[in-house]
Amino acid sequence: MSERAAPFYCPYCGDEDLRPHEQGHGAWECAACNRAFQLKFLGLLARGLRQGDGGEAI
Repeated sequence: MSERAAPFYCPYCGDEDLRPHEQGHGAWECAACNRAFQLKFLGLLARGLRQGDGGEAI
């Protein structure tokens, strides 16, 4: 089991002073711009990688 992923910077102002927000899993707050945001993993795409996209074909 891995730890939860944390964002490296705020998607609004780019600052790195982020802290977990009290709202719950995936919620973060930025001390620089005073915004709160939530990250959510939606899933993997069914199409996968195609040859020529810079990766190996699946």
